Amino acid sequence: MPVIAPMPAARPARLPSQREGAEVSVAAGTTVDHLTETYRAHYRSLLGLAALLLDDTASCEDVVQEAFIRVHSARSRVRDPEKTLAYLRQTVVNLSRSALRRRILGLKLLSKPMPDMASAEEGAYDQLERDALIKAMRGLQRRQREVLVLRYFADMTEAQVAETLGISLGSVKAYGSRGIAALRVVMEAQG
Repeated sequence: MPVIAPMPAARPARLPSQREGAEVSVAAGTTVDHLTETYRAHYRSLLGLAALLLDDTASCEDVVQEAFIRVHSARSRVRDPEKTLAYLRQTVVNLSRSALRRRILGLKLLSKPMPDMASAEEGAYDQLERDALIKAMRGLQRRQREVLVLRYFADMTEAQVAETLGISLGSVKAYGSRGIAALRVVMEAQG
């Protein structure tokens, strides 16, 4: 933010003209005292104006204070002191718009999580369950484990499992049923 140098306290009301010493009046702008008085008298209404445009009190206060600073630094351009409040109001509106634009831009730039993406916490629980299931699977008999892996993880039908392992369809059903019962006992004991 640029440093704002204070304006000279006293400015001449009249400057000599280059024609025959005649004096021409120069608009001095609004005074610091008048600006400060206007700010104090209308602070709440300016804050209310910002609150209608923004959603949090801290941002509203920041906008109103920034408006005062900006009007203060440009007070020489306020030719009519009666328009000081109008300048403050317009500055509050403009700064509120800028704050909203920055927020919208910030939201657009944030990466959006995929809708079907699990949270880190869910991922951790899934990993724990997977580890427990793998440990329980290792405790099964070899044929039970083979049947369950081919049937449920490889997504084969019972007939395909029987053909792959070279056993009967009844054996696939028996090994599968006993394997699931054994897994259920182990998993319930753990959880």
